Parts: sequence; structure tokens; C-alpha cells
Amino acid sequence: MNDQGDPLARIADALERIAPAPAPPIDWLAAPAYVWDGAARVVARIAAPHLDLLQGITAQKDLVTANVARLAAGHAAHDMLLWGSRGMGKSALLRASVAAAQRTDPAALALVQVAPEALASLATLFAQLGAVDRRFLVFIDDLGFEEGDSTGPRALRSWLEGGVEARPGNVRLAITSNRRAIVPRHLSEQDDPINPRDAVDDRLALADRFGLSIGFHNCTQDDYLAIIAGYCDTFGLAWDQAEALEWSKRRGARSGRVAWQFVTELAGRAGRPLDLPIAGQTDPS
Repeated sequence: MNDQGDPLARIADALERIAPAPAPPIDWLAAPAYVWDGAARVVARIAAPHLDLLQGITAQKDLVTANVARLAAGHAAHDMLLWGSRGMGKSALLRASVAAAQRTDPAALALVQVAPEALASLATLFAQLGAVDRRFLVFIDDLGFEEGDSTGPRALRSWLEGGVEARPGNVRLAITSNRRAIVPRHLSEQDDPINPRDAVDDRLALADRFGLSIGFHNCTQDDYLAIIAGYCDTFGLAWDQAEALEWSKRRGARSGRVAWQFVTELAGRAGRPLDLPIAGQTDPS
């Protein structure tokens, strides 16, 4: 016990009493998903559409779900880059694929979403995950690097393969981006008078590290209407095709996101909630 006559001891005791208790260590076996922003937070449920509701991306869906299932089973699996048009279900597909794998074995696989600003702490995350007897899909959504940033892309290449801090064997990376090469590219890259391919090859080297690079493109009118039909059938909503097309024209785009916004409007008018299913549910409704 500290000497109560010592002012410094009394101050130390007071500080100990008011200091917050240290956070308990994270249990990497307990939850279906986590968020990493330099420290881990548990996510109790994965909100994701049922795979059957993801229309217009059949080929992409087959590739992603098969790869995630392999990872969950402990088989060889690829790191994935999902790139292309906004609102076409890239991140939704990743969440839905993990949720589907967890319905078979909830303990086999967990999703870890990393905030883009937390990339510098990925090595710390990998050190923790590598010590756990579980597989993890580390997910970075909408990744992009600023013009002139060479540190971030080089670190990511090292994590994917070849570096001393490469991701452990029980971890795979899944990244979504609006650009195939992730980093910005310009016509001026061709202007290097010494070797016009060097700058381009260095930038493309990052995308080439992913075993699966899957493109997502703007959906056709038929795909857009099929997405709406799938949601409306699931949630029991009446809809009009002409109004759905007018909705997309006013927004200047056809995508899964625009379709979902239209369905949200229909549900709001009908006084209905729209709740996405969660991991562990087998019925999309």
C-alpha cells in the first residue's frame, strides 16, 4: 500500500482510480466479423443480401463465392480485387459470400473490414490473425491511393506476396476499387523518354498480385429490372416497370444501388421496413 502521507502517492492512487480499465483482448474466434481501425472491434452480425438477390453479376458471383468457400474450408484460395462500376454490388457480394460460408460452418471463417486509413497498421493485424486457428477474409472497401503515393501501393504489394510482413497463410485479402489498377493512371505515363513502360508496369504490378481480378460493369436495362424484381418479390412489394426506368433516368445510371434505392422508395410508400438478412439466416426475407 502506498504511503498515504506522500502527496505523490495520493495523486498516483487517485489517477489509478479514475483511469479507464484496459480493454479486454479481442477474441478472434467469437464473432462473424470485425472492424479494424488500428484496433479491433467486434461486429455481431453481417448485414448482407442473400446471394439470390444479387442479379446481373452471375459470373462474378460464381467466382467470388467459390473462392470464399475454399478459404473457409482451408483450401488454397486467392486474394481478390473487385473493380469497376460503382453500385454494382462489389462489397455486398463479399459480405454475402462470407455469410453464405458461415451458414455451413460459422467458426471456419470471419470477415475483417479494414478502414483505408488503417493500412499502416495491417502488419499488426496480420500478426494477430496469424496466431489464430481460424481463416479470415480481410476486406478493404473502395481503396484508392492519392496521386504520387508510392508507399501505400508498395506496402500492399509486399503484403500480398514476397514481403517479410506478407499476410499469413490463414488470411486472404479482398479489395474493392473503382479502378482496375487501383492507383491513378494518366496518358503522361507514356511520355518517359527512357522507358515508357516502366511507370505503367510498376502501377499494374499491384493489380497483378491478386489471383482473382474481377471486373464489374454497368448493368443492362434487363439486369436492372431483374434486380428490382428480385427484391420486390422477396419483400412483397408491387412495382411498375415504367416507373423503375424513370427512376434510373432521373439518376443518370442503372446499377444495383439505384435499384435498391427504388425498392427503398417503394417500401417507404407502402409503410414497410426493409431489413437485409444477416449471417446465419437461410431465408432472404
